[in-house]
Amino acid sequence: MKELRDVKDLSMDTGVQQMLVKARNEGIDTAFDRASKMTRCGFGSTGVCCKHCLEGPCRIAPGGKGPQAGICGSNVDTIVARNFLVNITEGAASHAEHAREVAHAILEVAEGKAPYTIQDEEKLKSIAEGLGLVTEGKNINQLAREVAHKALEDFQKQHGTMNWLKLRGQAKSIENWEKLGLLPVNAHLEIAKAMARTVMGGDADPANLLLGAVTMGLVDGFAGLHMSTDLQDVLFGTPRAVKAKYRLGVIREEMVNLSVHGHIPLLAEKVVEWAGKLTDKAKEAGAQGINVVGVCCSGNELLMRKGVPVATNYASQEMPILTGALEAMVVDIQCIMPGIQTVASCYHTEIITTLPYAKIAGATHVEFTTERADEAAREIVMRAINNFKKRDPKKINIPQEVTEAYAGFSVEQIVEALKAVNAVDPLKPLVEAIANGEILGAVALVGCTNPRVKQDSGNVALVKELIKNNVLVVATGCAAHSLGKFGLLSPDGLKYAGDSLRNILTVIGQANGLPALPPALHMGSCVDNSRVADLLTALANYLGVAIKDLPVAGSCPETHHPKALSIGTFFIANGVDVHVGVDPQVSGSALVVNVLTSDKENFPVTTDGLFGGKLIYEEDPVKAAEIILNRIKMKRQALGLN
Repeated sequence: MKELRDVKDLSMDTGVQQMLVKARNEGIDTAFDRASKMTRCGFGSTGVCCKHCLEGPCRIAPGGKGPQAGICGSNVDTIVARNFLVNITEGAASHAEHAREVAHAILEVAEGKAPYTIQDEEKLKSIAEGLGLVTEGKNINQLAREVAHKALEDFQKQHGTMNWLKLRGQAKSIENWEKLGLLPVNAHLEIAKAMARTVMGGDADPANLLLGAVTMGLVDGFAGLHMSTDLQDVLFGTPRAVKAKYRLGVIREEMVNLSVHGHIPLLAEKVVEWAGKLTDKAKEAGAQGINVVGVCCSGNELLMRKGVPVATNYASQEMPILTGALEAMVVDIQCIMPGIQTVASCYHTEIITTLPYAKIAGATHVEFTTERADEAAREIVMRAINNFKKRDPKKINIPQEVTEAYAGFSVEQIVEALKAVNAVDPLKPLVEAIANGEILGAVALVGCTNPRVKQDSGNVALVKELIKNNVLVVATGCAAHSLGKFGLLSPDGLKYAGDSLRNILTVIGQANGLPALPPALHMGSCVDNSRVADLLTALANYLGVAIKDLPVAGSCPETHHPKALSIGTFFIANGVDVHVGVDPQVSGSALVVNVLTSDKENFPVTTDGLFGGKLIYEEDPVKAAEIILNRIKMKRQALGLN
């Protein structure tokens, strides 16, 4: 058996280290230790293993030794490209289903079938107008119904282009995608088509398969990210700046502790509502109240809109259970490790699944639908309350570290903050700062943490290197949680920033009654990468250029999920360079590597040449920052900027 790594090598978070020691002392396996024990498959990690039919599995031997084609005759380029398309399709399908759930909820709210209230009527009207709907003379429910039907068309229509792509895509990018024949018709059609082309006997042209991956990236971007964010803002309100707390110390021994984990906020919002309504029941059980804490993107959604504290991010999702003070963890879909149930079985914690297509063996299941949202949420909160008296006091050990952070930086909030500097032309101060070099460029830190790499270290190290060089950082997903845990979502983090970036963020912050803005702006959950795209579209349109011309990039240093690759593909299609710090499993094919990562001058056909953005793979975050900085400087030079 492989020797377990020292806990200090597994996570930067001292609270997580404390829980890992506790787990080992109690004989409990966690994701970090399972990763230490797991031997990595050399064939799968390079993308050369094919399992798309029952003739195989087939694998291509490296170095020209052994078989160089599968039984059907597929070569290594086809196999790697096909596997890459499958990964992108899985990611896009996850986000598209998220969006469809929210669209369906909006429709039920409009029809009086679901117990929610539309919170942002102005955004609803704006979206309706953007979709070409007549808004005059219609009440909110009528408008919501029509917008929901337009959203659901993006899963049904058989001709044309997805409505949300036409609503949110930049015209210059759309023109390029149309020229290349990449415009998606509807999400379900494109997902089905992608699966059909990846079976044995389907698409065997690696270049065509990679173009198919770009189409799936567009599905993810518009039928997943943009639609989810837009409709969630309509239903729950567009986020505004909030101050909140991070790390495992947000779990409170005197309270009933309930964590929400997953991605779709329909459930999480109701859990918070019912936690407020059932405080007296918690007091009857001997607690002082109910404490809801977030994990992963459900945590992001509640943090952005309600200031709910965040306990931890993906790789350490088992740690709140190990505190011995978590009564229940309620989950919906995506990024939920089945291992949480194994850990919970050693404690009084109840794992509660809620969706019929996302269950965990051994967990409690409380079926959640929008129609019975109140009943389900009440039952979940009551289960947590009833578990409070089942605690084993000898097992309670809560790390005490807590950090403060600011979140809620939607595009609307960023523009509002800039209006305090220039009310007439709010984007002008930002554009001028980029033009004169006070802000070198902007980078979005997105995605995950991965138990195979030291948790939070890549995310934090890369951002520190970027802000030191006066790069403005925006952040989403579990990567944003990394920054929150280590002070980079707080004005205190400006001590790591370059002088000119620090000065600008101080000026904007003080104009808004704050000491300063933080060096990284938390823009939301993984689907809220659409907010990053909206900000880039606004800046590009302001300057009269394509998004691909902007001095910007994206980075996911600790990715683990196909969703991160599909998000990255969406941004590459828009001409944005995307860095990943974990093997994207394509290195077995020199052709695929060159198409995705080479500069346009160095290979006949590349994403850099077709779209203006490319994939950057570099495990070392400091080296990755240097590559990103050089690409930003190259794009500045092309724009004629210093």
